[in-house]
Amino acid sequence: MRVLLCPDKFAGTLPAPQVADAVATGWREVAPGDDLLVRPLSDGGPGFLDVLADALGGRRVPVPTVDPLGRPAAGEILLTDGGATAWLECAQACGLHLLDADERDPKRTSSYGLGVLVAAAVETGARTIVIGLGGSGTNDGGAGMLTALGVTPLDATGQALPYGGAALGAVDALDGVLRLRDARLVAATDVDNPLLGLHGASNVFGPQKGADRADVLLLDAALERFATVLERDLPGCPDGLGALPGGGAAGGLGAAVLALGGHCESGIGLVTRAIGLDATLDTVDLVITGEGSFDHQSLRGKVVAGVAGAARDRGVPCVVVAGRVSTGRREAGAAGVTDAYSLVEHFGGEERGGLAAAMERPAEGLRALGARLARQWSR
Repeated sequence: MRVLLCPDKFAGTLPAPQVADAVATGWREVAPGDDLLVRPLSDGGPGFLDVLADALGGRRVPVPTVDPLGRPAAGEILLTDGGATAWLECAQACGLHLLDADERDPKRTSSYGLGVLVAAAVETGARTIVIGLGGSGTNDGGAGMLTALGVTPLDATGQALPYGGAALGAVDALDGVLRLRDARLVAATDVDNPLLGLHGASNVFGPQKGADRADVLLLDAALERFATVLERDLPGCPDGLGALPGGGAAGGLGAAVLALGGHCESGIGLVTRAIGLDATLDTVDLVITGEGSFDHQSLRGKVVAGVAGAARDRGVPCVVVAGRVSTGRREAGAAGVTDAYSLVEHFGGEERGGLAAAMERPAEGLRALGARLARQWSR
């Protein structure tokens, strides 16, 4: 049997390569003669550069930057196509994982560090800069990134605004000259949410980053004001910025890319093209994918949705392994998922400590699930 293992990371526990290796180890314990193809994936969040570097080669260039609170952080750029294309991962500078639990406050966290990475990519001479958006701890609509690129938001008195999403409630104008040297920006997004509204960056993702209900309302209003200023003052910014698909990715960084004349692409679609996953899918009997939490967001542009849809189109069964499963069987089946398995349930369910065990011993659980899948599927 020929099996494709192509999971995303399990956020907070294991990166995608370790997830795939754990499932593969369990499978081989039961069916050592099967042909396992291991292809870890990313939809733009943490691990984006690792997956692309493995697939594309290229040159990785370290770039010192700062985290969402302005502290030193280690970033890098992946250069491919002879340096014509630069790949960035916003989570290296804006990642939620860079913040302790008591530091998570999207009212004050900034995307400035991503702007440092973009500026460094521009200086390499890259003509296309692809930014993986996902896993961010910011909600500033890319205002910090724009500042690092030469365009500073000002208040009504002409003073530069403090960093963070809350300060944008007082934005009145933009000042400065953009330093992109005609480089084209592409946002590799893991979601299609707009910047504003009920399904926007603040309402959907703000609570994950530490926002309470009052914060969410404040941040959404601040981003609405910022979008109005961007449309008015930034040449080439499209009308209706707040409603464009993908604009809400990574706390509004998607909208910032759109405002700068760039465009959004499905991160998983971009990665699967880069690593030639479609050709691989044509040759396999079973696909195993997964992520930390298989929920309603999983079917809106994330790894599982992209893989399951492609498998369904080929008539290939697709199984999901996840830390936790909350998506209904009917909804998952319509998306191309044949079955789903949960580490929490494997360890006895939440009422019996399954969640803690899944967080503490994910590799053990994934090996066991891999063996279980082999017993059920291997011919």
